[in-house]
Amino acid sequence: MAERPGDDRPADWMLREPPPGDERLAAPAAARNAAPLAAVLERLLPDADSVLEIASGSGQHAVFFAERLPWVTWRPSDTEPTALASIAAWRRLAGLHNLEAPRALDVSAPDWWAGLDPVSAVLCVNMIHISPWQSCLGLLEGAAALLPDEGALILYGPFRREGVETAESNEAFDRSLRQRDPRWGLRRLEAVVEAAAPHGLALAEVVEMPANNLTVALRRSASQADPAGGISGSGPQGL
Repeated sequence: MAERPGDDRPADWMLREPPPGDERLAAPAAARNAAPLAAVLERLLPDADSVLEIASGSGQHAVFFAERLPWVTWRPSDTEPTALASIAAWRRLAGLHNLEAPRALDVSAPDWWAGLDPVSAVLCVNMIHISPWQSCLGLLEGAAALLPDEGALILYGPFRREGVETAESNEAFDRSLRQRDPRWGLRRLEAVVEAAAPHGLALAEVVEMPANNLTVALRRSASQADPAGGISGSGPQGL
């Protein structure tokens, strides 16, 4: 669809607003962070053959990442009909052999992963702070069910971290999110890691990203999973 851009800039097509009547959505944040995140994914997923993307949004990332990682079968998803239509429209335009049709998935639903094929990795960009904590818990549980040993759940977005001062821009963002919905807000990285542990997901790497964001890689190890299959961190400690 486009020539491969440099590591620090988006492809030109991501900067163009779709014409009126076009089902494609254009998210400025997706255009800004696509290239830096793709560079991290290339390093984290050298041997991956399939990635399930949760909350794919506009679909720009799905196209960009499928193009940058041609060895990976990309499986986008979302809950919103407008997002699903946008992903489908971007997919039609791109014509990439390794980009599947979007599917409707809601990680807050019980057993949302039932019937899905296993994947090498699960990616979730800018979702867990714009959804209730229960969605994060559902994401962790479902990802662990779909991933093989050493498979990765990769999260991207702003986080709070113990002992690290939160940037003022992130503090302002957190306040705006909580005004929109009290269940939303920046998550503590330590709470996410704690909630992931019973599912055999352990923190493998934290990558500092532009605009005070992080890429967080959690790796699955069947030997570390809680045989009771319980979910921890369901209370306010996730906030």
